[in-house]
Amino acid sequence: MHDAIIVGGSFAGLSAAMYLARARRNVCIVDAGAPRNRFAEHSHGFFGHDGIAPGAMLDNGRSQVAAYPTVSFVSGKVDAAQSATDGAGFAVTLDNGERLTARTLVLAFGISDELPVIEGLSPRWGRTVLHCPYCHGFEFSGQRLGVLYASPLSVHQAMLIAEWGPTTLYLNGHALDEVARQQLAARNVAVVEVPVRRLRGEGTGLEAIELEDGSLSAVDALYIGARTHLNSPIADQLGCAMEEGMVGPFIKTDEWKQTSVPGVWAAGDIARPMHSVTWASADGVTAGVAVHRSLVFPA
Repeated sequence: MHDAIIVGGSFAGLSAAMYLARARRNVCIVDAGAPRNRFAEHSHGFFGHDGIAPGAMLDNGRSQVAAYPTVSFVSGKVDAAQSATDGAGFAVTLDNGERLTARTLVLAFGISDELPVIEGLSPRWGRTVLHCPYCHGFEFSGQRLGVLYASPLSVHQAMLIAEWGPTTLYLNGHALDEVARQQLAARNVAVVEVPVRRLRGEGTGLEAIELEDGSLSAVDALYIGARTHLNSPIADQLGCAMEEGMVGPFIKTDEWKQTSVPGVWAAGDIARPMHSVTWASADGVTAGVAVHRSLVFPA
């Protein structure tokens, strides 16, 4: 019986684990090894770690957390989670059939992006096809920027990204009302109506978007506010309340990252409508402290 099982060993999960470990609690981290930002060469905006490869940051974090004697790591995926049959804590079942139990759970299993099916797009994800200008906009400052329409939020995204350079919104078969067109024009955002056929460029570089009429539109970086989904169904299995965010669902939590289910906390991208490494780590710290306090002062 662990004090806590943390489902997900990326920035949120490791941050929660470190605070619990420093409180000398027995923690098991179950991690599938597929963090959302694994496609990016560098992570930006995390104080003290700007420009470092996310994989290197995680490797360093894991080694630091693993140095605490009360921490254990399990490689794998949690397929199911439920309250323990005796009502004391929780049980999780891994994809290899192994069963683990804990007094509390921290959900930090992350989300995935649902990319549109366009030739040449997926291989460039995290390199020249991006989702966040705060994470990657500075590196493309003043260059030719594009936004691929994914939802009405794409209009807002194009207006924002114009802060970093000349921007074109590719409607890709979607329609705009007159109000949106006026808003875009006020920000000097160009609009391309012809659907997108493929992305072109050397390797993961981006040089142009080929449109369905055969014409080329020059672009150096393309942003997409893609929809997202949770990487695991276990929040639903446990009965955690959900909310609908700007691009997908997330788990509803209070200010201490506790879910609607007593004894279950959620941290990182799965527990907020806006995402970044900094927020994920901060959420993990909050959840770790809250879990420890719940163990010391049970309700």
